[in-house]
Amino acid sequence: MINYYKYLPVSAEDENWGLVVLNAGCTHIEPGTPYPYQEHPSHHYFNWANGRVLHEYQIIYITKGEGIFESERAGEHLIEAGSVILLYPEERHRYKPKEETGWDEYWIGFRSSIFTNQLEKGFFDPKFPVIKAGFQENLLNLFQEIIAITKEEKAGYQSLTSGAALHIIGHLYTILKQSQFAGQAVDQLVNKARCIFRSNIEKNISPQEVADELQVGYSWFRKAFKAYTGLAPGQYLIQLKIQKAKELLQNPTKSIKEITYELNFESRFYFSKIFKEKTGLTPVQYRSHIAGEENGNFNRQNKTYKAIFRA
Repeated sequence: MINYYKYLPVSAEDENWGLVVLNAGCTHIEPGTPYPYQEHPSHHYFNWANGRVLHEYQIIYITKGEGIFESERAGEHLIEAGSVILLYPEERHRYKPKEETGWDEYWIGFRSSIFTNQLEKGFFDPKFPVIKAGFQENLLNLFQEIIAITKEEKAGYQSLTSGAALHIIGHLYTILKQSQFAGQAVDQLVNKARCIFRSNIEKNISPQEVADELQVGYSWFRKAFKAYTGLAPGQYLIQLKIQKAKELLQNPTKSIKEITYELNFESRFYFSKIFKEKTGLTPVQYRSHIAGEENGNFNRQNKTYKAIFRA
C-alpha cells in the first residue's frame, strides 16, 4: 500500500448532487509508528488524549491489524481487521491502531443530505458505529476506485466519487441487514417462500398456506419475512401480481376481466383499486399509456427513416 490522501474542493453544483466527497485516502501504519501522521491538516489531525470532532461523515475501513475506537455515544470498541468505522459530525471520537500490530486503513470523508435522511429514518445508528464487514473485495475496490478518481480530478469527478460512496453506504447497510440473520435458517426459509409465491402468482395461495407448507407458525413467518425483505408476505405477493399484470396488459387481446381472473383477484373493481394504489394508474389508463408510448416510438422511428431516405 502506498500512503495517499487528498482533500477536495467542492463547488455549488457538486453540493446540489446530494453527496460530496471531501477527502479520501489510505494509510499503512507500521507497528510502533505514531498515529496519525503529522502531515494531515490541522482540522483533521488529532491526538489520543483530546480526540477530535469533525463537521462531516467519514467511513474508515480497516483491512489489516487491530486497534481501539471510542466515541461519545458508542463507548469503546475493539477494532479488528475487516472492521468499518462510521464517524458522525459533531461527535467527539478517537481511534488508533495497537502499537504491536499497526494497521492498514482506507477512508472517505463526505457531506450528504442523502445519508442524513437515511440516518434520520433509522437505517444507521450512531450508537453502533462499528460494522464487522470482514474482508470484502467489492468494498475495498470501491475505496480504491474513489482514490483513483481523486488523483486525476477530471471534470465531473465528484459525481463518480459520490456514486461510489453511495455504493459503499448501500454495501454497509446490506452487511448490517444480513448480520441480523447470522446463524439462522431465515435466509433459506425466505428464499423458499419467495419461490413458492413466484410459482403461484396465478393461484389463490395465501401467506398462511405458504407458512403451513414451510412448517412454521404464520406469526413468526410474517415477522421473519418482513424483517428480511422489508415487505409483509401478503404485500410481497400483491407486488408480484401487479408486475405480472403489467406484462399481461401489454397484450391488447387480453381483456381486463381475463387478467383479473387469471391472477385470481376477487373482482375487477378490486384489481383496478389495488393496481392504481401501486402504480398510480388504473389498468385501463396503464394500457393506454403503454399504447401511447409504443405509437410515439413508432412515429419517431418513422420520421427518422423518412429523413434518411430524403437525404
